[in-house]
Amino acid sequence: MPTYRKTPEALARLSPEQYRVTQQSGTEAPGSGELLDNHEPGIYVDVVSGEPLFASSDKFESGCGWPSFTKPISPTTVNELRDDSHGMIRTEVRSVAGDSHLGHVFDDGPADRGGLRYCINSASLRFIHRDDMEAEGYGAYLDQVQDRQ
Repeated sequence: MPTYRKTPEALARLSPEQYRVTQQSGTEAPGSGELLDNHEPGIYVDVVSGEPLFASSDKFESGCGWPSFTKPISPTTVNELRDDSHGMIRTEVRSVAGDSHLGHVFDDGPADRGGLRYCINSASLRFIHRDDMEAEGYGAYLDQVQDRQ
């Protein structure tokens, strides 16, 4: 298994927006993320550590303005922490290996798929198309990527 971690080199490659979101717990403007309307098959990994986080098979249109997923690839890839900033009580989602701020999880997702909505900033993710997964070292996750019906 590859080792996923935050490195100074990885942080240096981040755009200012990626750094603001992942390292300073920022939020991109709703509707502005480049991965919001991505419907290609593949996986979404932490832009900092490369850790696999979400599969396209679990992405859905929530209408909230950010990419939404019903679950992470594995519960061991994300930490869920209490966030009481901005006068609200929410559950923040952070990657385990990179400790990147990803977004928040809410309980208003599709009931038939577990009821959760992982509302994730595009700036915290890198998308790897199914056709490139093997070459980029993510072949073990191909079984989680299905064509959308």
